[in-house]
Formats: sequence, C-alpha cells, structure tokens
Amino acid sequence: MRPDDVNRAVEAGASYLGVVFAEGARAISPDRAAELVRAGSGVPVLGVFAQHSVQDILQISKQSGLRGVQLHGPYSRSDAERLAAAGLKVWRVVRIAMPADLDALSSAIAGSHAVVVEPWVQHALGGAGVPLDHAVAREARARLAGHSMVLAGGLTPETVAEALNFIRPDIVDVSSGVEAQPGIKDHTKIARFAEAVFACSPIP
Repeated sequence: MRPDDVNRAVEAGASYLGVVFAEGARAISPDRAAELVRAGSGVPVLGVFAQHSVQDILQISKQSGLRGVQLHGPYSRSDAERLAAAGLKVWRVVRIAMPADLDALSSAIAGSHAVVVEPWVQHALGGAGVPLDHAVAREARARLAGHSMVLAGGLTPETVAEALNFIRPDIVDVSSGVEAQPGIKDHTKIARFAEAVFACSPIP
C-alpha cells in the first residue's frame, strides 16, 4: 500500500508484488496502484480481485500497469482465458477447508499460469494469517505436478523455510506475515522472510 514498502520488497529480492482491489483493509484505488507499480522498478505487480467483472479487471489493469491478476471468487476458466489473452499473468485461487476441496485443483489449472493454494477461512478473502495443513498442501503440490503452485496463508519469516522444504511450492505469497499492522509492512520482517526463502531456493 506504500511506496516505501514496495521499495523494501524489491530490495529484498521479491519476484512479484501484489496490490488488492478486493474489499478489505488493504484495498486501494487504481491511481494508487499505478504509483506503486512505478515504485516497483519493473518487478511484476499482480492485482487481487474478487468481485470485479472481467471488463473492469482489464480496465483497472491497463490504468494501473498491472502485469497479472490473482483471482479469488467465482471466476471461470473462460474468464481466466480472457485475461490471459490480454497479456496478463493469471493466478487462480483454490481455498482449502478440507481434503475434498483438493478436487478443485485440476479445474483451476485451466487458463492459469499458476494456482494459489490457501486455507479457507470464514468471512475472510485470503488465508487471514492461518497456515494450511502441511500434509494437505503437500498433496496439493502432487496434484499440481507440472504446473506452478503458489502457497499462501500464515507464512512468516519463522515458518516459511519449513513450508518450502516440506511442500516445495514454486512461489510463496505473504502479506500479514510481514506486517506491523494491516497494510503496513515491517521492513525487518520483509528482509528476514526473503532471507529464509533464498536460503531454501536452488542456486541458478
């Protein structure tokens, strides 16, 4: 939400940045998002959407300079394909409340560049700081073999290494785990989180 936080994330080595357009404490305007995109020094910025129409997402993405979208809510394969055809990187989200929810992963692959796997938390858009059971997440990784998996929910500088080593996602997504308060990032936590991730990552 703040250029200073964007700068710190870029300095720490973030591969992607995120801005939220879905309702909640972190929601921002397209103009504000454009400011953050400019601060990102070319690091791809993805917008988080839940209620917007595909046409609105395309308009906001163009206005803000987004490079991709994270789709929460009832977006279909055709919605994802329309966004991908417009040149956007598409991450489709599957929220897991019980092992049976893993069956939704196969349909989420279609039209996506990656699938975000996170816990289902009542009355919350995302993981709300709650981690996904590691055994369930590892089964998700197996079902997404050959497709990029993004692990989200409850990750912190203290827990991300264990999650990476056990689950082996391609990407980890963090928000509240590096915050001082909702929407306000803690720069020390960002640095520690990045250090933990890179310590577990293959050397190119």
